[in-house]
Amino acid sequence: MKVSEVMTRDVQTVGPDQRVQDAASFMLSADAGSIPVTDGDRLIGMITDRDIAVRGIAKGHGPDTLVRDLMSDDMVFVRDSDSVAEAAARMSEAQVRRLPVIDAQEKLCGIVSLGDLAREADPDTAEQALEGVAQPGRQHQQ
Repeated sequence: MKVSEVMTRDVQTVGPDQRVQDAASFMLSADAGSIPVTDGDRLIGMITDRDIAVRGIAKGHGPDTLVRDLMSDDMVFVRDSDSVAEAAARMSEAQVRRLPVIDAQEKLCGIVSLGDLAREADPDTAEQALEGVAQPGRQHQQ
């Protein structure tokens, strides 16, 4: 099964010149810990609640700080043509619950979550991702 078959296509994003308060508001309303950062339709980064709290607040940045100043630009992603097993492996390795999905033109076209894998894919695939996400101690970026 391909990522394109299980991903969420309606993805909320923020731009690099938006305030981190805008990103945090989205995360609160969507009950999500991360949001893709795009320039037009190109994925350029991710910003997480951890980026805002640890990289931002802990270093004295306020809610008007620009997303570009706190986002991670070395994010992990999958392609829409990748298998769900590949997505699960990347989630596990990077210890993340969501991955942005890009198409052949490298444009953001969706997001795939642990929940998407649990609902739509083979239960073993979701379990593989969850095992990595649940591992303590490794530092991750998104």
